[in-house]
Amino acid sequence: MYGDDETVRDILTGTGDTWAVVGLSNNTSRAAYGVAQVLQRFGKKIVPVHPKAETVHGEQGYASLENIPFPVDVVDVFVNSEQAGAVADAAVAKGAKAVWFQLGVIDEAAYARTRDAGLAMVMDRCPAIEIPAL
Repeated sequence: MYGDDETVRDILTGTGDTWAVVGLSNNTSRAAYGVAQVLQRFGKKIVPVHPKAETVHGEQGYASLENIPFPVDVVDVFVNSEQAGAVADAAVAKGAKAVWFQLGVIDEAAYARTRDAGLAMVMDRCPAIEIPAL
């Protein structure tokens, strides 16, 4: 398991409320769409990050993390494992406090780099599953 229960709890309750959701679009059949809704229901501000830069759940979208003109606290990653490392590196460069790789998104080297950079990191877990338990 990558990200102990304490790290999960800290990210969900204390790290901050602005979540950049990478891979979030208006495709309602994608997991990111439903997870973003749950995050909003629990008081998180979501920031859609997708090449289409669509407005999703009433929030302005951006084509990349670099395009977001304000700080983000957590970067929630819904891209495939091959792309996830680059997103984690962008999150570090953006000054995020934490990175969360969704279920099935695994990149052990990116996990280590992100932790070494001082960010909290969770991998292969889902905040929509974890947050109601808090």
